[in-house]
Amino acid sequence: MKFAFVAAEKATWPVAWMCRKLGVSRSGFYAFQARRESPRAVDDGRLRMLVAVAHKAGRCTYGSPRIHRELREVHGVRIGRNRVIRLMRSQGIRGVSRRRRIRTTDSRHGFPVAPNLLMRDFRADAPNHRWVGDITYLRTEKGWLYLAVILDLFSRYVVGWAISDTIDRRLVLAALKMANDRRQPEPGLLHHTDQGCQYASDDYQLALGAEGFVCSMSRTGDCYDNAVVESFFGTLKSELGDTFDSRDHAERALFDYIEIFYNRARRHSSLGYISPAQHEEAFLAATTA
Repeated sequence: MKFAFVAAEKATWPVAWMCRKLGVSRSGFYAFQARRESPRAVDDGRLRMLVAVAHKAGRCTYGSPRIHRELREVHGVRIGRNRVIRLMRSQGIRGVSRRRRIRTTDSRHGFPVAPNLLMRDFRADAPNHRWVGDITYLRTEKGWLYLAVILDLFSRYVVGWAISDTIDRRLVLAALKMANDRRQPEPGLLHHTDQGCQYASDDYQLALGAEGFVCSMSRTGDCYDNAVVESFFGTLKSELGDTFDSRDHAERALFDYIEIFYNRARRHSSLGYISPAQHEEAFLAATTA
């Protein structure tokens, strides 16, 4: 495969330099050349290298749809999806699968419950019009950690998140504060969560009211009413994992995954295989043109 790559790129880069960088000998390359491989075999070698590069760019999580898009948009390669799948299989490359999520909601409380105003309509016309939030668990060697997030439905951007070893109202309030500080949305934003006691608590409802947000809650025991956050948690645990050495390790890993990769780089299928940040930037450019 390395010799095929050198053959494909020798018009652009010196053979000796490429052989040295790839850890192969020039004599071996020229012997390979003498065998006169077919143009398609040479092309397959170059494409296998690019497929591996695209897979690594996706932090070894991308399946064929995202690798296909990465090859087209980043490397300028016109290639069919079936060929991408074949090249992935030849190298043992595969995307990750989502894990089943365990619910953390405790709706057995005496707080008032808001009606379901979202009604599974996960569309938004612009950023900061509709947010959704939820909590999940993480494992560490010293016990459980809990992660609360808030996503913007327009772009799936994680606008706020927080972790704690206690699953209480302070956890969700911290995520809400990050979202408000980062976005400073206008009053009237629809804020949707489940009926958990953390979200129904007086403190959280007062925080929503102070911002002029409209509260919406899922129906009891219906995970599909908050499917976007459920999907995010499934993606996060499949691609990052849910077990960490310590809270510090978890916090560093989550910051890297959420802020560096997921929000700004990861290709999202519902956004046409661009990142949440790119989707918002395109919207802003279109509305200010």
